[in-house]
Amino acid sequence: MFNHSFQCVRVKLLWQHFFTAIFSSSLLIPYLAIQPAQAQVTEYCRISPAATKTKENLRLLALKGNKDAQRRYQQLIQKHAKEVQQCRNRTWPKTQALWIRLYPCDLKSGAIDQIMDRIVNDGYNQVYVEAFYDGRVLLPAAANPTVWPSVIRNPGAEKVDLLATAIKQGKQRGLKVYVWLYTNNFGYSYALRRDREAAIARNGKGQTSLYVVNDSNQVFIDPYNEQAKRDYYRLVQEILRRRPDGLLFDYIRYPRQAGSNSIATKVTDLWLFTKATQEALFRRAQNNQGLELIRRFLGKGYVTAGDISEVDQLYPQENQPMWQGRVITAQEKSLLSPSERQPLLQTELWLLAVAHAMQGIIDFVTLASHPAKQLGIPSGVVFFPEGNQMVGQGYDSRLQPWDQFPSSLEWHPMSYGTCGNVSCIVEQVQRVISLSKPGTQIIPALAGKWGGSVSNRPSLEAQMQALKQFAPKLKGVSHFAYSWQYPENDSDRKFCR
Repeated sequence: MFNHSFQCVRVKLLWQHFFTAIFSSSLLIPYLAIQPAQAQVTEYCRISPAATKTKENLRLLALKGNKDAQRRYQQLIQKHAKEVQQCRNRTWPKTQALWIRLYPCDLKSGAIDQIMDRIVNDGYNQVYVEAFYDGRVLLPAAANPTVWPSVIRNPGAEKVDLLATAIKQGKQRGLKVYVWLYTNNFGYSYALRRDREAAIARNGKGQTSLYVVNDSNQVFIDPYNEQAKRDYYRLVQEILRRRPDGLLFDYIRYPRQAGSNSIATKVTDLWLFTKATQEALFRRAQNNQGLELIRRFLGKGYVTAGDISEVDQLYPQENQPMWQGRVITAQEKSLLSPSERQPLLQTELWLLAVAHAMQGIIDFVTLASHPAKQLGIPSGVVFFPEGNQMVGQGYDSRLQPWDQFPSSLEWHPMSYGTCGNVSCIVEQVQRVISLSKPGTQIIPALAGKWGGSVSNRPSLEAQMQALKQFAPKLKGVSHFAYSWQYPENDSDRKFCR
């Protein structure tokens, strides 16, 4: 029998081996005559209050049809775009982005102009526009070939393309406009389709995410399901027709569960109980013994010495059960009896099951980012820094293997730590940096607002100052979200006030 320390080391080495040597991806398949010498930007690359007011007055006059105001407004837009970018080029961070959700009320004339002006005024040079969330897509109802309903359902606005407008208006102001998308979370509207039932992830208790997540809008799919892959690929292609400057993939994981269920410790906790996922898992077997043990382990959650003995007898011509990534050590070869082999085989089957679930997530985002890669448009992955951790003998239920995401993608860790100060936020960012490959572009997402703490988080100024120590490695930071910076305006926009 192995002693305890050997077992611990073996489990760790096996786990590393699963993700560094085993699975190859199966799916790779953008005024007034201001004095030239007058400074228009203040601290944090913000446009000065006086210049901001001038621009807003011109915008309002332009809305009323004043041709001269329209001309001067456009001149000031270009001037401010240039000034903010020049400031960002000499100020850390070089990229400062803001997350935003648009609403049907933003169809109002001049609304997008006002929003994008505000973002530039606050010194941002990138904006992340949410385009797929809660089972709805920000595409015109009359030009939406996806399986999801459009966000914009206003009568008479069926052909209005709010996403294309936001991208165009952002770019005019010098902003890089990324589109932000939910990924493995397809939304409740997807669950209503009878023809998509097989695409929805299930755990070993027969549950979908609707049973384990408080937010009833969250419906997670089986990342191995071909229909789900086709549906999402089509969505990404439609978004890319608007030519954003980049894509950001969020919810690249399984559901976050609560209480004791927040840790996956047994097979029934894993989202492996759909046909496509199981068939893909069985294909990882490399001989008959391996396939039979995988089937038994998945069916019961464990294998016994009796199972091992029976499998030996079923396929006597095979010396060992084999599956992708399994390497037989000399010490293991010396274990002859089924009872001696059982603890190790059970551990390896558990690791195989977890690794298979995680590989599905990696493959799905690799496929999702492929259309953008073909067009030379950058993509990024949004993740929780803790989402990939072992917790005791189990794993974080989200099973988010972000440390295995391609380093060719931008990494956007949601560094939302709440400990009353900046220490936990710094720790989260440090962890991501330590696990990244050299050259990986890391752009932490910070939650908070300027000028004061909120939800037990320090001000954005404090968080930014704390992260500046990583400046050589961190060239960008994003802020969640517009609604936190402008809560009243966000509420007015949401309810058309």
